[in-house]
Amino acid sequence: MPKRLLTLHVNGREHTVAAADGALLIDVLRDALQLTGTKQGCDGGECGACTVLVDDRPRLACSTLAVQVEGKRIETIEGQARQGRGGREGSQGCLSPLQQAFHERLGAQCGFCTPGMVMASEGLLRAHPDPTVDQIKAALAGNLCRCTGYVKIIESVQAAAKGSSR
Repeated sequence: MPKRLLTLHVNGREHTVAAADGALLIDVLRDALQLTGTKQGCDGGECGACTVLVDDRPRLACSTLAVQVEGKRIETIEGQARQGRGGREGSQGCLSPLQQAFHERLGAQCGFCTPGMVMASEGLLRAHPDPTVDQIKAALAGNLCRCTGYVKIIESVQAAAKGSSR
């Protein structure tokens, strides 16, 4: 399949990659850009492990063509760590408030689903800075976790919302 050059805006940086018209966003992120925090779980849009933000809205990278998001703002879990909050020069930076809440409230167990959970939650908090439990559950309905009963995940999102200066 022939390739073409795509310009993708990922985590605040512009990248030019060669990709086939049928290339999935998850493959471009993981293989071409080496952003492996976005996980490939079910490979069919059913688990949410591959959730990224596209123009502040959660989107499944396993069922999104890379050409569909050319020129849009794409954010992965790697983009959530913030420089300047105690991070050393050249380091990954510090955890975002949401990542910190997942850490402190034990919202992550094995960690496989965590990037997708964090990105779906970040999308929710950008749209609804003080969400209800029902809004949190609805926002995470497409994200599966096999390790928890979701209580700690919901508590993590609530803690981030309360401590957030959004």
